[in-house]
Parts: sequence; C-alpha cells; structure tokens
Amino acid sequence: MANPERLVTIVSIKGQVTLPSAIRKRRQWGAGTRLLVEDTPEGVLLRSAPAFAATRSEDVFASLPHSGKPKTLKEMDAGVLAAARPVRTTLKP
Repeated sequence: MANPERLVTIVSIKGQVTLPSAIRKRRQWGAGTRLLVEDTPEGVLLRSAPAFAATRSEDVFASLPHSGKPKTLKEMDAGVLAAARPVRTTLKP
C-alpha cells in the first residue's frame, strides 16, 4: 500500500492528532475506533485494537457449572438449531 503522496497533520495543544480523511476511509476507521499505539524506531505505528481481549481456552472452559453427563456433539447441534429457529408471531392489525 505504498502511497507516494505525503500527508501532514499537526499535534494540537492537547496532544491530539487528526488522521487525514483518506487514511481513515481506507482503513475504515470511523469515530470511536480504538487504536493500538506503538513507538517504533521508524516512528509511531497505529493499528486497530482487537474488539475483544485475548483469552485462553483454559480461562473460559468450565466457567459455567453443569451437572449430569456431558452432551454429545449431536445433542449440542440439535440445541443450537432449536435456539436458532425463528419464532413465528402473528401481527394483529
């Protein structure tokens, strides 16, 4: 994504920097986008922050109590399908 044009911005009194519109649009960084800021030898690097914190499976498995024998994959698939079926409603005029 080499871009021959050089874009310039100014640091405000509050230390804020406005990213040029062309970059925000190309990166799809709308208002409220969280960015990771990294100081590198070449300059400052901005990257989109992940939506969720990294987790390990050990941290989340068995987080909900369960009694009884474990469900089979077939039983779990059936439960997901049952929950995903649309609910039919009748609208009265």
